[in-house]
Amino acid sequence: MTMLIIHGVPLSVHTRKVIIAAIIKKLEYQFKVVIPVVPGNPPDNWNRLSPTGMIPVLQDGDYTLADSNAICLYLDKKHPASPVLPADVRDYGRALWFDAYAGGTIFRHVVHPLFHQTVVNPNINKVVTDEAVVYDVLKKVQPKILGYLESQIAGKFLVGNALTLADIAIVSNFIVYQYMGFRVDPDRYPKLATYLHEIAALDVFQRALSDEKPFVEQMGLDRSFLS
Repeated sequence: MTMLIIHGVPLSVHTRKVIIAAIIKKLEYQFKVVIPVVPGNPPDNWNRLSPTGMIPVLQDGDYTLADSNAICLYLDKKHPASPVLPADVRDYGRALWFDAYAGGTIFRHVVHPLFHQTVVNPNINKVVTDEAVVYDVLKKVQPKILGYLESQIAGKFLVGNALTLADIAIVSNFIVYQYMGFRVDPDRYPKLATYLHEIAALDVFQRALSDEKPFVEQMGLDRSFLS
């Protein structure tokens, strides 16, 4: 079996999705760190590997594929053992919905703006955090999202009785959210807080988080929620 090559950043929500999918499926992979946007020095062949310039990218022999969702679906089709998508058609659709919600809503409207303001601006762009943006995210945008997720949790997993792409995508976003020092209030969102803690404690997540630990510590981020 050809060893997979995963190009990305250990801290990336989207890269972590692919890594955890590979771990679940017991696939051997080589991880190559690439930061195409910051500080702006991608490898020479990056445009060929990633038409959008974004991460992650998977190389499987002579086959190259970009976008975390496409990669996870590809891996599930090629390696059907230990699936990350459920067999039941309604559960399948629900898992895809949560993956889309994670990337299109949680990441875009919460994780990305908070990360840009609290990590990228002060540490890389050398500009002051815009506290008004942070306030708007935490007080105006976030409550609706957290409330929705709280309403959707009925068991250990978001969909069915096993870990799926839904859990991988949602929890990966909240890993970065917590790296930044933010926490989900267990009094206001008890089911969500418990869910995030229990999924992050699973062996497949722990392996991925252990591998990215040096990078996270180098960035000066907060791993205390994992203890």
